[in-house]
Amino acid sequence: MQVVIRPLEENDAKTSYVWRNDPDIWKYTGSSPDREITLADELVWVKRVTNDDTCRRFAILADGEYVGNIYLTNIHKDEAEYHIFIGNKEYMGKGVAMAASQLIIEFARAELALKRIVLKVRLKNVRAVKLYLALGFKVIVDGPDFLSMSLDLQELSRRK
Repeated sequence: MQVVIRPLEENDAKTSYVWRNDPDIWKYTGSSPDREITLADELVWVKRVTNDDTCRRFAILADGEYVGNIYLTNIHKDEAEYHIFIGNKEYMGKGVAMAASQLIIEFARAELALKRIVLKVRLKNVRAVKLYLALGFKVIVDGPDFLSMSLDLQELSRRK
């Protein structure tokens, strides 16, 4: 399966607003919509975030099909926060998240010259925790419900 990432586009809202209204997608995340998201809501959101210089938001394509989103947010100096979700459930557990994550990590290192990527993940999201550990993230804070994790991109570069 070929996985690529590309910048999020307004047209993606036609698909992503459906994902935003699916509670199965959000049950393990730190946040979820508190009301039904309309296509108009999603279009406003996409326009806003794609014009925000403190983030880079990408669509994940698997064999040409839009299947999820991956983001670097709160980009500041040499650090950013990582976020991912696979919205098309048929692609969950198929290696798409791993491939997309490797692509955004390389983008963060090579294009943005970041030194560190951080994230927060619910302990209940066992699949995500395994993914992040496999990518090289290390636990920096172990809380009762969440792990805070960090990936040192300079260390990652030295290992290559």
